Amino acid sequence: MTTTPASTKPATFAGRHVLAELRGVDPAVLGDEQRIGDGLRRALDAGGATVLDVVAHRFEPQGTTVLALLAESHASVHAYPEASAAFVDVFTCGIQADPELVVDALGRELGASEVRAQVVARGAGLAPAAGGREVDEPLAAGMRRRWRLDEVLFRGRTQWQDMMVARTAQGITLFCDGERQSTEASQLVYHEALAVPPMLLADRLESVLVVGSSEGVVSQLAVAAGAARVDHVDIDTECVRRCAELLPYGYTPDELADAEAGRGPVRMHYADGWQFLVDAAARGDRWDVVIVDLPDEPVEITDPAQHARLYGEEFLRRCSGVLAPGGVVCSQAGCPTLWRHDTLARMTRRFDDVFAAVLPYCSDEHEWAYLSGRVDPVDDPVERAIARLDRFPALTSIDADALRRGAVLPFAVRTSAT
Repeated sequence: MTTTPASTKPATFAGRHVLAELRGVDPAVLGDEQRIGDGLRRALDAGGATVLDVVAHRFEPQGTTVLALLAESHASVHAYPEASAAFVDVFTCGIQADPELVVDALGRELGASEVRAQVVARGAGLAPAAGGREVDEPLAAGMRRRWRLDEVLFRGRTQWQDMMVARTAQGITLFCDGERQSTEASQLVYHEALAVPPMLLADRLESVLVVGSSEGVVSQLAVAAGAARVDHVDIDTECVRRCAELLPYGYTPDELADAEAGRGPVRMHYADGWQFLVDAAARGDRWDVVIVDLPDEPVEITDPAQHARLYGEEFLRRCSGVLAPGGVVCSQAGCPTLWRHDTLARMTRRFDDVFAAVLPYCSDEHEWAYLSGRVDPVDDPVERAIARLDRFPALTSIDADALRRGAVLPFAVRTSAT
């Protein structure tokens, strides 16, 4: 057996450094150095690291530091029981150990309600996957898409979903429950495709109701088109606030604060969309446009996901019941591609059952399709929308040709809906 001379070996001066905060941890746990040490050992084992030694020191009157010496480098926990929080630092050289898995496992071991982490690639010669964690996003049965995360800006569990904001090749990106929701590079294409067609089809554009769409871009588009009142409803308070804090698009923190306080045209409501519609109908509230922007429909409508029932025909009828005359309901309706168009086919049938006039828009610059419906008949919804393009002072992805092309549903969907 021959060996490679040291001078010709590939460079191995490379590693990943995860700087994390654990929040919402029981102070009794953080005051117990033995429990922290045991949890750190188990977390390091889960991440594939080799522990050489663990030392701990307890401060008076409170606080604990636990340091692990690793064959791959080091890990540390600095616990603050008075804040129910801890700083975590995990650095591993090479690619065998995964420091992000260590941090995730430690969060579970200590019972943290929130894990916020940044990943720093250090050194040179990193393998492609080592610049940050990868997310495998489900696309369809047997199909997944892999995202490389160059830096994790936030990762945690809200009351309703797992949420992550990270830097990817498409800029700062929002993931919820492991699925990409929007990216810095493509978010405006997505949100214009969702919001512009219904705002063109509606006879008036004084008031808009938005259900979901945590980033706030749809609210901004509505105001830009002349809406005097935008009611934004989202059940996940933390997700909306994290988006305003971390995303370079949508609400700024100041804009969201104004919306929460009811200052200006946008009013933020943290509520269940279903119940909000029930209460709005009882009050007699009306909107010119209702836009529903949710993660894709679960495979089964009985799925326990909070948003599952907001895809059903009953919810569409509730939305139509709060429309002003000449109003429009729009929903994110799935993907037009052959291998994952189940949601689009189902939503097409539901819209045809509920609305007399339906305007589809299948984006050719994104992977999503949208349906807009009016309860009253319209001879040519496409040309009606085109005639009102001047409602928007500027658009980056939609013009008359795009509206005409996007209004044709895929052949497989058209034939399955008949």
